[in-house]
Amino acid sequence: MWWRARLRASLNRIETGLEAEREQLPLWLPVGFGLGIAAWFALPRQADWIAFLLGAAGLVCVAAIGWRATRLGRGIALFAGVAALGMALIWGRAEWLAAPRLDRPAIAEFSGEIESVDQLQARGIVRLLVAPDRAAGLPPHVRVNVAVADAPKDLAPGMRVALKARLMPPAEPAVPGAYDFARIAWFQQLGATGKALGPVRILSRPQGWSASRALAGMRERLTGHIHDRLAGAQGGIAAAFVTGDEGAIPEEDADAMRRSGLAHLLSISGLHVTAVISVTMWLTLRLLALSPRLALHAPLLLVAAAAGALAGGAYTVLSGAEVPTVRSWLAAVFVLVGIALGREAITLRLVATAALVVLCFRPEALAGPSFQLSFAAVTAIVAMHEHAGIRAFFAPRDEGWPARLARSLASLLLTGLAVEAALAPIALYHFHQQGLYGALANIVAIPLTTFVIMPLEGLGLVFDIAGIGLPFWWLAGKAIALLLWIAHSVGAAPGSVAMLPGMPAGAYALLMAGALWLMLWRTRLRFAGLLPFAIGALWALAEPAPDLLITGDGRHMAVRTPEGTLALLRPRAGDYVRGMLGENAGVAEEGGALDDLPGARCGADLCAVELVRGGRRWGLLATRSPYQLPIAAMNRACAEADIVLSDRRLPRSCRPRWLKADRALLAQTGGLALTLGRSRLRTVRGAGDAWPWRAPSASMPHGSASRAGGGPRYRWSDRRSREFRPHAP
Repeated sequence: MWWRARLRASLNRIETGLEAEREQLPLWLPVGFGLGIAAWFALPRQADWIAFLLGAAGLVCVAAIGWRATRLGRGIALFAGVAALGMALIWGRAEWLAAPRLDRPAIAEFSGEIESVDQLQARGIVRLLVAPDRAAGLPPHVRVNVAVADAPKDLAPGMRVALKARLMPPAEPAVPGAYDFARIAWFQQLGATGKALGPVRILSRPQGWSASRALAGMRERLTGHIHDRLAGAQGGIAAAFVTGDEGAIPEEDADAMRRSGLAHLLSISGLHVTAVISVTMWLTLRLLALSPRLALHAPLLLVAAAAGALAGGAYTVLSGAEVPTVRSWLAAVFVLVGIALGREAITLRLVATAALVVLCFRPEALAGPSFQLSFAAVTAIVAMHEHAGIRAFFAPRDEGWPARLARSLASLLLTGLAVEAALAPIALYHFHQQGLYGALANIVAIPLTTFVIMPLEGLGLVFDIAGIGLPFWWLAGKAIALLLWIAHSVGAAPGSVAMLPGMPAGAYALLMAGALWLMLWRTRLRFAGLLPFAIGALWALAEPAPDLLITGDGRHMAVRTPEGTLALLRPRAGDYVRGMLGENAGVAEEGGALDDLPGARCGADLCAVELVRGGRRWGLLATRSPYQLPIAAMNRACAEADIVLSDRRLPRSCRPRWLKADRALLAQTGGLALTLGRSRLRTVRGAGDAWPWRAPSASMPHGSASRAGGGPRYRWSDRRSREFRPHAP
C-alpha cells in the first residue's frame, strides 16, 4: 500500500534525524521526568493521574515491543518511562509529607519549641517557626509573625516559648493565577500561619550543643555584624549577598530590583556560589604555586577544585542551604568534577544531570519559579555558547584591547538578551510582569556585584578580624549605592515593565515546549520549536484580561475599566491586596474606587454599578458591611443585578440573573475571575480537586484531630473554567 511506503519513508527520515542528534538524546531524560511531575500538578483528579500512568506504561510497551529495534522506539520508551516515574515520585512524596493543618481561623494560646527565627527588620517583625506541644491540639509546625517590640532580642532555635496568636490555615490563591502558598506549605509540612497577640515569653533555653543551632547563631551574628558596618538598604543588600537574609531590604528597593530585572542578585544562587568558588580556586592556586616543589609535582588544579567545592559547600550551609543555593552548589560541583576529569567543564549534559538530581530529591521544586528561572537561564547560556558560530565569536584572539573590550561587552549583551528571552515567559506566567531593560542593567550590575561588591565584603570580613576592615566596607557601601541607583533608574524608566494578566496554562506549556526544543537540539530540527513557541506567545497575548476579580473571602472585588485601570470595592485595601489584584489583572497603576465609576451607586452597605462588556450591560451588586438590609429591598436589588458579591451568606431569596458569589459559593470555588465579554468564569478550586493541600481530609479544627460537618450545599463543576449563558436583561 502507498501509505505504508510513505510511513516507512517518514520513519526512516526521523531515524536519520535522531541519529544526527544522538548526543543530545540523553538531555530529554530530565525533560520527561519533569513532564510527569508537571502533569501531576496540572491534572486535578486522581483518575487523571492514574490515566497518565497507564498511558505512559502502555506507550512504553508499544514502543519497546513494536519499535524496539529503532532509536525512535527506544527514545519513546525511555521518555514515557521516566515521565511515569516522575508522576509516581511526586504523588508518593505528596502523600509521604502529609501533615495535619488548620481548617479555619483560631485564636490559640500555646507553648512549643522554636525551629527557626527569621529577622525581617524592614517589615518590623520577627518570623518564628514553632513546633507546638502536642497537648495544644495544633498542627506540628506553625509559623507566627511577631512584632519586634514583642520579641525578645535573643530568640534562637531550640528555645521553648509561650505565646498567644491568631492562626489561619495556609492561604490558597486569593484569585485564579495568584500565589499558591497552600501548596508550598504542604511540602514544608506547615499547618498554620498567624500573628502573635502580645509578647513572646521564653520558658527555657536549649541545653547542650547542636550543629543547626550553631549555624543559625553564626548566621545571625554575621548578619548583625554586617548591619553594624553598613546601615539601611546598603546593609540589607550586603547581608543578602553573604547570609541570604533579605529581611532588612526596604520594600521600595526590593521593588526597584524586581522592576529592573536585578532581583536575582538578592537570592543566593549560581552567581554568588560561582564567585565564592572562583575566588577560592584562584587564591588556592596562587598560594600553592609559591612553592616550587608543589608547583612542579602536585596536582594544583585538583587541589584548587577541591578547595573551591568545600568553600562553596560552606557558603551554602552558612547562607541557610535554601533550594536554589543547594542546586547551584551541586551544579558547580559537577563542573569541578568535569575539570578534574579533563572534560569540558560546562555542557548541557551537566545541566541535565543537575536538574535530574534536584528533581529526584525535591520534585516539588519544579512547580516553583525558582527552579524554572535558574535552569532556564543556565540552559539558555550553555545552549547559546555551544553553537559553533557563537563559540567562534566569543573565542579569544590576538587583537587590541579596544576590540577585546568591544567583544566582551557584545558577549555580555548577547548573553543577557538570551537569558531575558528565556526567562520572560516564566516571569510573566508566575509574576505577571517582566522587566524589559534587564539585559542592559545586568551588563553593569553582574560585574559590579561579582568583581567589586562581593570581594570587598569578603575583604571587609577578613580584615575585621584585625579591626581594620572599615575602608573596605565604605567602598562596598558606595558600590551597593551605585547598584541601587541603577535599579531605581532602570525600574523607573518609561516602559520598563511589561504587564500581562493570567497566562493560560496551555499557552505556557507550548512556550516551554518550544523553548526546550530550540535549546536542546543542534541540527535544523531545532527550528521546529518555533511553531509551538509562536502559538503559545500569540495565545498568551490574545488572552483577554479578566473584567472582574473576586477574592476567595468575598471582601475584595476589582473591576478592570476600559482605560486599563482598576476600580476596587474597598479602595483602602492593604498594599498586598492591591498589588495582588493589579498583577493578576495586568495593571501596574494604583487602583481607584468603585464609587468613582460612571453611574455607580455606592453607600456604606451596598455598591451597585453597571458595566458594558460584550455588547451588553452587566449589573454588579456588592455588600460592604456586615449589616443586614431589609429582605424585600435586598431581593429587589438582587433581581436587578447580574452578579451579586458578598462576604457573608445571602438569603436564598436573593436571586441574581447570573451569579451569586456569597460565602457559601466562595467556600467551594475559592476566588473568581470573570471575563464578561466571553461569559467565562474561572475558579481557584473545583469539586474534583484531589491535591492534598485542597482536600479536606488533611485539615483539622483547632483542638481536634478530625473535621466535623456535612458536605457542601452547592454543587459545583470540577472544571475551573466555565462558560455561562446569562439570561437576557
